[in-house]
Amino acid sequence: MEAHTFFLYLLIVLVAARFFAEIAVRLKTPSVIGELFAGIVIGPSLFGWIEPVEALKLLAEIGIILLLFEVGLGTDIKRLIKSGQKSTFIALTGFITPLVLGFSASYWIFDLSWFISLFIGGTLTATSIGITVRVLSDINFHQSKEGQIVLGAAVLDDVLGVILLALLYEFSIGGGINWLNAGKVFLFITTFFVVAPLLAKFLSVFIKHYNKVSEIPGLIPTTMVSLVLFFAWLAHAVGAPELLGGFAAGIALSRRFFLPLGINLHADESFSKSIEEQMHPIIKLFTPIFFVFVGLSINLREINWYSSDIWAFSIVIFIAAVVGKIFGALLLRENLSSRLMIGMSMIPRGEVGLIFAEIGHHSGIFNNEIHAGMVIVIIFTTIIPPFVMKWFHRKYSHQLTA
Repeated sequence: MEAHTFFLYLLIVLVAARFFAEIAVRLKTPSVIGELFAGIVIGPSLFGWIEPVEALKLLAEIGIILLLFEVGLGTDIKRLIKSGQKSTFIALTGFITPLVLGFSASYWIFDLSWFISLFIGGTLTATSIGITVRVLSDINFHQSKEGQIVLGAAVLDDVLGVILLALLYEFSIGGGINWLNAGKVFLFITTFFVVAPLLAKFLSVFIKHYNKVSEIPGLIPTTMVSLVLFFAWLAHAVGAPELLGGFAAGIALSRRFFLPLGINLHADESFSKSIEEQMHPIIKLFTPIFFVFVGLSINLREINWYSSDIWAFSIVIFIAAVVGKIFGALLLRENLSSRLMIGMSMIPRGEVGLIFAEIGHHSGIFNNEIHAGMVIVIIFTTIIPPFVMKWFHRKYSHQLTA
């Protein structure tokens, strides 16, 4: 792509994202819905002005990494650890239940092979942490007890999803699973989450020092973006999703960060606040590109809307996707409103589900009909929950944790 064409693409993406986000907010819905809809309108599904080209994909990935960095900055790590047991339970039930339901429905109802059924179930395990967090932030609910449970569960969901995807993909191309490699991936991801926040915290000491002596403005955003991108690369190097690197860096630089075993690093409140203030405009520039790109990646024209088989498949798998995520939340010892809110927050599949579906399609595991059905499921599990969450929060906020 020539430079001037890319500039036009980027112009349309940014303007469309802002325009539809403004409309969404005026309609009292989360702005992320407007940005997703913007991608559908300007992309292959409707006007076809923009294709999901590689350059936009890279900018979108930077956007989601920076969004997770911002989430990490605002995360109360003490509350996150406190909710760890419930988050782990939600993540495991939200991983296993959709996998079993998706596999069972595909294998027993639609007579698909066990491997295709397993890949369909695997696609349903994903939770889009980016979309979920954005919606929770839009309704100012991300710091609640329920929000912290969802955040911890979504992070663990991503880790489990990556491991499952690696296993299934390796099986599809090699005809077998290398359990040694799978064990290494899990070990590397665990090690990364322990070491990365500590390393980022110590690096921030040097950044703080040089920020005081530097005579050139802009040191904090430059070094912070560099640090986030480094940790994203490091996460990928150890086999974890890149976006978890941004999240780990954000947690490390949070004013609420503390080391385990009671060893405290006393954070400089003013320094942490200046990081948030100077990074905010950069994050707000890049994150809409990610959500527009999710919409661009969905081509509604490729779906045969008149096929009864596709709709039957989509409806059954959609039910499995929703029930699979809500089931675990209903077993928690919380009031019913909190349990439902947690369950709904885990439903959005978004870009994570699309990654599973695209890999299944490109590797020949999914034919066009199954791929279309999975895309329909991902669309509805991405677009519907934010509306329901917004309505539910407005009506039952008095029964939820502040």
